[in-house]
Amino acid sequence: MAARDSLRDTFFQECEDLLEVMSDGFQRMEAEEADAETVNAVFRAVHSIKGGAGAFGFDTLVGFAHALENVLDDMRNGRVADSAAVAPLLFRAGDRLFDLVEAERSGTPADASSAEHQALLAELTAAGSGTGAAVPPAPVAGTTGAETEADDAGFTPTALTLDLLDDATDAGPQDPDAVTELRFAPTRALYASGNDPVPLLRALADLAPLSCEAELDRLPAWDEAEWDAGYLSWRVRFEVPVARADVEEIFEFVAEDAGLTFGAEPAEPAAPDAPAPSPVATNGEAGPAVRSDGAPRAAAPDQRRSIRVDLERVDRLINLVGELVIAEAMLSQSLVGADARQDPAVVASLGQLKQLSTELQERIMAIRAQSVKPLFQRMGRIVREAAAAVDRDVRLVTEGEATEVDKTVIERLADPLTHMLRNAVDHGIEPPETREAAGKPRQGTVQLSAAHRSGLVVIEISDDGAGIDPARVHAKAVERGLVAPDADLSEQETLNLVFEPGFSTAGAVSSLSGRGVGMDVVRTEIHALGGRVSLRSAPGRGTTVTVSLPLTLAVVEGMLVEVAGETLVVPSTALRETLRANDAAVHRLGAGGPVLSMRGALIPLFDLGAALGYRLPPEEPVGTAILLVESFSGQRVAIAVDRILGQREVVIKGLTENYGQVPGIAAATILGDGRIALIIDVDEVANPERGQRDAESLPRAFGAC
Repeated sequence: MAARDSLRDTFFQECEDLLEVMSDGFQRMEAEEADAETVNAVFRAVHSIKGGAGAFGFDTLVGFAHALENVLDDMRNGRVADSAAVAPLLFRAGDRLFDLVEAERSGTPADASSAEHQALLAELTAAGSGTGAAVPPAPVAGTTGAETEADDAGFTPTALTLDLLDDATDAGPQDPDAVTELRFAPTRALYASGNDPVPLLRALADLAPLSCEAELDRLPAWDEAEWDAGYLSWRVRFEVPVARADVEEIFEFVAEDAGLTFGAEPAEPAAPDAPAPSPVATNGEAGPAVRSDGAPRAAAPDQRRSIRVDLERVDRLINLVGELVIAEAMLSQSLVGADARQDPAVVASLGQLKQLSTELQERIMAIRAQSVKPLFQRMGRIVREAAAAVDRDVRLVTEGEATEVDKTVIERLADPLTHMLRNAVDHGIEPPETREAAGKPRQGTVQLSAAHRSGLVVIEISDDGAGIDPARVHAKAVERGLVAPDADLSEQETLNLVFEPGFSTAGAVSSLSGRGVGMDVVRTEIHALGGRVSLRSAPGRGTTVTVSLPLTLAVVEGMLVEVAGETLVVPSTALRETLRANDAAVHRLGAGGPVLSMRGALIPLFDLGAALGYRLPPEEPVGTAILLVESFSGQRVAIAVDRILGQREVVIKGLTENYGQVPGIAAATILGDGRIALIIDVDEVANPERGQRDAESLPRAFGAC
């Protein structure tokens, strides 16, 4: 039972990759960029899911995959001329296939008799050639006493009955390559790719009546068997000759792993404990094999080897690496105090230790890094369902799917992205008639992109819809009591009101919006990830929401500064320039605060100690250094600090769970001497308008911490 559970888990893990291939292919078909290999790749993915599902008796999944497979088979054989026209149906079928896989994974199989399921099956049948429903799994024959004993251990070798088609058609005209007998010896690689011998043998039965005999001579003792080895093989004999090309077509997608030989010659005997001949050696390296015509096959290219590791183990490694970074900093600090840094041997050893710990940290972080492609593909379904709910014609375009980010960040991004994409469809994209009247294409476009910029992951959601009217936003905010009627807000501040709790411009409550819950949740979630979200819009042309996130939630490069006797960390990703206070051109404009004159621009200047409540605001900025920083939204400000202590990589320790959201503070870290240093929230500090509003709340919040 444990072995079966392990195989079951492997099947569902591989389904994730196969569904990703399928979704990627559907997107290319919709964009009319699909070639023959794209269709073949999608067909192979669906076929592999069907084969694996059949091995576990997932009948509903097998039946639906078979119907989808029929449509794809027609496409690759040229019986469907316009792949772009059938793409919407394929997307919906892909979504349903995903649901069926998840239902089987959770142990609650979906209802195959539901109206929605049957309607989609009917559409697939109409779109395809209607070659029939999926063949149900063959019943297991009765077992002998010996077989029952093997079944108790989790495995039953069973002869296959393949006389399913009494009126099978003739093989067709005779040709020199016609065959009457073959041997099928699947390798472990065939099973590892999610394929199953039974559907392949049934496909052979479609060619002509046949008899099939399982060869069990390679089966070792049960306690000596390798769970993933291919020990079984089958001898197939056709009652009438069949075309060899037809047989090879059946095995087209598993030719390298089928161990297929033609003719009646017996195979070379193998040792009882050896797996069936395979082009893949037992250690996973590619090796030589024999082609189906008996000629030597060229060695397969090396395949990248991988293992699946529990995320909890990776997290423990990351925590240990973080502690190693702290210990290395503490050791360095201790040696400075002991004046041992003058010893060249000590300096060299410390340098090597730092280099190794940094490389180890980067390698461990890379283990958790994943591309955003699976997440973006899931968002395609969100857009399609949202568009159908509000009767819009919307297309999702994705860019930068290969961008990698920490897995934890990806998992927690799903809900915020869902909110933003639904808003883009519901509030952004106009009805087709309205767009046509405005000179726009009837089909709206929502673009989802990801990229690495300055040590951050930047995700943008943009649409070409109606945009946001600041006057309407202001009026709604006043109506809901979010701002005073006479509040003097800039355009950007007005747009930012959409992130306030309870804000909504929807005229009525719908299935997607109107209850005032959404964008405030987005901002809260993004802030919890250490990121920031900003919005810009042009009425009539569309809206763009930008989300900036750290690459990882564990480590940050920062500049250590001292303010009022406290050590703080300014993240290097926000730091643009440093300068000495004596060299800075500081001016005061009227009754406003001081500004820094720099290269023809006037930049607001704040005392960091006063902003965080360490001291009262000074008449003039104090300290010896000024840091020019930039927020995620592009706002630049200068902050005055007492002195700069140096640059260092620090391990992030969150404060939210224990202290809540502290204005001006993003997180904390432990320094080499054991002291705690707070990490500055540059977006809070660098926002003059927000800083003006929160001038009184910052000291109180910091004091509570």
